[in-house]
Amino acid sequence: MYYIIYGFFYLLSLLPFSVLYFFSNLIYVFVYYIFGYRKKVVMYNLTIAFPEKTSLERKTIAKQFYKNFIDTFIEMLKALSLSNAEFDKRCTGNFEVINEVLAKGKSIHLVGGHMFNWEYANLVISRHINIAPIGVYGKVENKFFEKILLKLRSKYGTILIATKDFRIRIKEITKHQYCMYLLADQNPLPHNSIWMNFFGKPVPFIPGAHKSAIKNNAVIIFINFKKVKRGQYSFISELVTETPANYTVVELIKKYRNFMEDIIQNQPASYLWTHRRWKYDYEENFEKYGGQLIAD
Repeated sequence: MYYIIYGFFYLLSLLPFSVLYFFSNLIYVFVYYIFGYRKKVVMYNLTIAFPEKTSLERKTIAKQFYKNFIDTFIEMLKALSLSNAEFDKRCTGNFEVINEVLAKGKSIHLVGGHMFNWEYANLVISRHINIAPIGVYGKVENKFFEKILLKLRSKYGTILIATKDFRIRIKEITKHQYCMYLLADQNPLPHNSIWMNFFGKPVPFIPGAHKSAIKNNAVIIFINFKKVKRGQYSFISELVTETPANYTVVELIKKYRNFMEDIIQNQPASYLWTHRRWKYDYEENFEKYGGQLIAD
């Protein structure tokens, strides 16, 4: 069954981008206008993030977001058969800073967010840096689709570890030089997280990536995803610190929060607004579990 499904998707991926984007436009009409997939969540999120914008402006952002959202899946499909030369034309960036740090023998945490196209970000990073990056992923219920997804994500050598296995393997990983690719804007368990304003409303931030960087003296580099135009992206590496032990976890999270707010402000339609980032509210009893609310 896997080979039948994979073969079908591979044949589809051979279609030119122009044809695939035609299908993407059709799917957009169904997803946005007919089914209204998570439209209430998207508009609620945009209202929190951009209260200064008019409802018409937020609606315009939402429409472009859905187009970008569907394009991401189309572009993932195309990556199954995309040649290296074509991929290099469509995805560029500055990866010298990463390789310079690796040449010093240091480990790295590459930290980004769910900006489009995060799947291409993984591929371009693994293609251009001098070590196989480690990526942590959530399991997909359908085993056939998960196998295809893992095949795609490891196309250029990324080492993939399921979330449930990560805690078991982290000690083994950090015994040697490593480069870990992390999207740190997911919603963690709210009771033991660092809470901080994100566009003016508190949300929980994952402390683990920053704690681990301090503990293992791993250099922190932020990855800024920029959509140049449809199907073309630029990935900018920004060195944050080579000495994470000089900072507290809260200070590092604040740097990450500021980074994410800036890049979302610059390209608001490129963020994953279907994600319920403001799902939880802070409760005082979180403190006994290690939760912390930062006033800033």
